[in-house]
Amino acid sequence: MAQELTSSRETEILEDCQKTIGYQFRSLELLRSALTHTSGADTRQDSNERLEFLGDSVLGLVCCEQLYKRFPEYQEGEMTKVKSAVVSRRTCAHLSQQLNLGDYLFIGKGMHSHASLPANLLADVFESLVGAMYLDGGLEPVKEFILKYLNPEIEQVAEAEHAGNYKSLLQQVAQQEFNATPAYHLLDEAGPDHSKCFKLSAVIGRYHYPSAWGRTKKEAEQKAAMNALAMINNEPIPFQAD
Repeated sequence: MAQELTSSRETEILEDCQKTIGYQFRSLELLRSALTHTSGADTRQDSNERLEFLGDSVLGLVCCEQLYKRFPEYQEGEMTKVKSAVVSRRTCAHLSQQLNLGDYLFIGKGMHSHASLPANLLADVFESLVGAMYLDGGLEPVKEFILKYLNPEIEQVAEAEHAGNYKSLLQQVAQQEFNATPAYHLLDEAGPDHSKCFKLSAVIGRYHYPSAWGRTKKEAEQKAAMNALAMINNEPIPFQAD
């Protein structure tokens, strides 16, 4: 259970958190700030919001550097797709849960009415912790911490990207970003029975992405997945259906 900000428990909470993350802070004030939600802070300046902002950028930097070094054959678009799938709010929330960071979070009394902490709050504390580690120890220690948890995600997503399995990649993005599984809707068919073409679109929740034609349903699904990934990443759609 997340903690209320009280001096009697503070030292124990900070020590336990450091053991969990495997890093000893030089400045415990930084760690305390990283773990302090606005509801448990005297002022917003004392909360973890500024550290969260910094941590988000540090996460992106470490991931981008790793992709640049690990995959020299990747172009910018390919690296962008992998980064979008790996560095997301859902991933941060998942890693926060994995580390039980919610147990160390200082929050106000009103937050205790929640049976479990919201995913966005868990994502925030992971990012703020990364920001605090960066300020406290520099880039190398925080890079080691980040890659310990992100490298498996990077390998999994990159493998799907390399194999051209855009359906698999879209599924990972959809689950991380929207907590949903993509579906593929058949919109049209054309041509004689022995040489049909199929028009499909990817659907995630309420979102219908631009459709694509393929010589088989499987090909059309892969192209529709590529269209959806491009739209999610604010890139040009590779396949125009009409």
